[in-house]
Amino acid sequence: MITKIGNVFLQKALVIMFVIFLTSVGGGSKGMCAGTEEVYKNIEVLSEVLRKIEKNYVEGADPKKLIYGAIKGMVGTLDPHSFFMSPDEYRELMIETKGSFTGVGIEITIRDSLLTVVSPIEGTPAFKAGIKAGDQIIKIGDRPTKDFSIMEAVKLIRGPKGTEVRLTIRRKEVEQPIEFVITRDVIPIRSVRSLLLPHGIGYVRISNFQSDTGQELSKRLREVEGEKGLKGLVLDLRNNPGGLLSQAVEVADAFLDSGVIVSIKGRDQQEETTYAQSGDSARGYPIVALINEGSASASEIVAGALQDNRRALILGSTTFGKGSVQTLFPLSDGSGLRLTTALYYTPDGRSIQASGITPDIEVAFIPPTEGPKDEKRPVIREKDLEGHLEKVVGDEEENATLSGEQSRIQRLIKNDNQLRSAIQVLQSWEIFSVIERRQSRE
Repeated sequence: MITKIGNVFLQKALVIMFVIFLTSVGGGSKGMCAGTEEVYKNIEVLSEVLRKIEKNYVEGADPKKLIYGAIKGMVGTLDPHSFFMSPDEYRELMIETKGSFTGVGIEITIRDSLLTVVSPIEGTPAFKAGIKAGDQIIKIGDRPTKDFSIMEAVKLIRGPKGTEVRLTIRRKEVEQPIEFVITRDVIPIRSVRSLLLPHGIGYVRISNFQSDTGQELSKRLREVEGEKGLKGLVLDLRNNPGGLLSQAVEVADAFLDSGVIVSIKGRDQQEETTYAQSGDSARGYPIVALINEGSASASEIVAGALQDNRRALILGSTTFGKGSVQTLFPLSDGSGLRLTTALYYTPDGRSIQASGITPDIEVAFIPPTEGPKDEKRPVIREKDLEGHLEKVVGDEEENATLSGEQSRIQRLIKNDNQLRSAIQVLQSWEIFSVIERRQSRE
């Protein structure tokens, strides 16, 4: 039977659930007044069910487990990105935005009621195994994932370093399910890497948006810009599942001197608009941003801001289309609520929810002839992105000392047709700029 202490817990939990009901159902003060009576009726039904379980259930019931289950079920009716987290799950989520975690390295969501990979994190066991954006996870171990919540899936996929997890994947272009046995590892979240490519073109890869991404980007840009500056920049946002909104704003602001970055509208339809701050006008080189179906959320904010402000050409394939904003609410017992609270809009007023960012130049990724035949994602490896070159590759005096770096960069460009296209666009940009300057003098 549920003890007296359990009853006290149930009473407190009902109060918490009532507050959550008001937050998710009532919205502003008008909604709360209009819906309060109905909410009270629903709370009374829940209380009645709990009393029936206390009195009649064949075995003793853990009150905390009952309430957590009820809250998870309630939040689960809202949308795929809203969920309730136990104290352990909430702490794990907080760690994820700051440092590292142990698992396989994938970002997942619910799409069309199926557990779906948003993107594998670059350089992780899942990435190396060949997991792709858009893969549907139909089994974790021997457990079918039908009706799984995101947090239930995360709990099963993560585990101690060195242990294995079996994922059964359904992939659009493959008839039969594919089984992957992946060894878990510590997943370091290093969000920004850089290289200096030939012809004075910089390359910056942002793999996700964590608490220090904006600061790290500034550091990497200073390194590749050097004293000579850049003739152009490739900003790689492919397979970037997103992260912190504040860091997406900071990244976009690094390339914009004015204009809107993003607008957010909640249920009250009040618009919160974020503008670029002046001070970055010296960074005037042309930019090509790379996107694909694994680019989601915060990376779509950056791509949309650069596209609508005419600051960058967007090249690649249409993004994932996650245009909603989630807010984290810490709760009194250490648990947490992640709730979809708004939709975000690009500077031109586009909502990209479910539609994504369409590139200015559509270029499908073509897998290299060598390597696995079914590999259809950029093959930029972590080993290709370590460090950066201090001087422009191609200076004859450096050929002897930089041959290793040159070889690595040549291999990177050879295996990535989207990157090659971006470089060609930037080289053409320089040519047309020269022609334009000549015409202006005539």
